[in-house]
Amino acid sequence: MNAHPKSFLAALVGLAFVGIVGSASAQDKAVMAKGQKVYNEYCKTCHQANGQGLGAVYPPLAKSDYLMNTKKEQIIKEIIKGKSGKIKVNGKEYNGVMAALPAKYTAEETAAVITYVYNSWGNKGPVVTAAEVKKADPKRK
Repeated sequence: MNAHPKSFLAALVGLAFVGIVGSASAQDKAVMAKGQKVYNEYCKTCHQANGQGLGAVYPPLAKSDYLMNTKKEQIIKEIIKGKSGKIKVNGKEYNGVMAALPAKYTAEETAAVITYVYNSWGNKGPVVTAAEVKKADPKRK
């Protein structure tokens, strides 16, 4: 059986692409795992393991219209610096305080936890980078 050279080249390019996609997927899994670790250490107490929040006190992160409709830069600032006052999430008003993410978390860990929240519990959001976190908080390592 004679294979056509162009077919062979296309197959090689396809395999290379699969390898690249596979690597990105492994990287994404590592970021999500790191983000989940930070979430479980710091965020889960208020927002719960399933991202559903806690009654009328802490808003849900799961399928959150607030999260999806607020600019990424603003979300990053709110995570880093904390947030207080009224917000509306999924049609329900909340008026509380969210503490800032402690400075012990690096820019990479901060980016990972925001990425994790953006892409968990039915959310389909962006990836946040350490550079974006450092732009919002130059002191964060």
